[in-house]
Amino acid sequence: MEIFWYGLACFRFKSRQLTIIADPYAPEVGLTMPAARAQVVTVSHNVPGHNYVKAVKGYEHVFNGPGEYEVNGVFITGVASYHRGAPGERERNTAFLYEFNDLSIGHLGDLGETMDRKQIETFNSPDVLIVPIGGGDILDAAKAVEIITELEPRIVIPMHYAQPGLKLSLDPLEKFLKEMGAEAMAPLPSLKLRKADLAGEETRVILLESQGNPS
Repeated sequence: MEIFWYGLACFRFKSRQLTIIADPYAPEVGLTMPAARAQVVTVSHNVPGHNYVKAVKGYEHVFNGPGEYEVNGVFITGVASYHRGAPGERERNTAFLYEFNDLSIGHLGDLGETMDRKQIETFNSPDVLIVPIGGGDILDAAKAVEIITELEPRIVIPMHYAQPGLKLSLDPLEKFLKEMGAEAMAPLPSLKLRKADLAGEETRVILLESQGNPS
């Protein structure tokens, strides 16, 4: 398994079974996505920062809502959740759990509210949790850490925070690292991962370099 971050909430998950792009974004957010090809695209929130499916070439399936799906032996579960807002006015968000042969990855999308017990149980302690941290209409650092504590992943990858070129007003990465008690670290171009790499009891924060460039 190899994980790439394309900026904002967009990730590419590449395995022998399947390639998935999560939350492709439109150029209007201030970033330009690299050339992207995948069989599956998932969309957490129907807004330009997360639903620009036309940026992806060769896709066969688009999943943009709650449900259970299976493609090439990979099980994908969309979990209904919410963007931040007043009760009764919150926009829907779909958090996705991807279960490959030996690894599970949770991508929380444009999540703005903490998860309830049923949602947490559905995610079932993923090996890797990709969590928004930038505040505003999505989770801030404190709420992100609250969810991480509940879900107990082995690896946490932060996303949806301030980066050069992005036209959204978001908190910096450093605020999350401080909340997690994690030291600053050099980001990786991509994360290559096997189940054997997940030994140990402590949750680790891993940073990835954004492959998206300012528009």
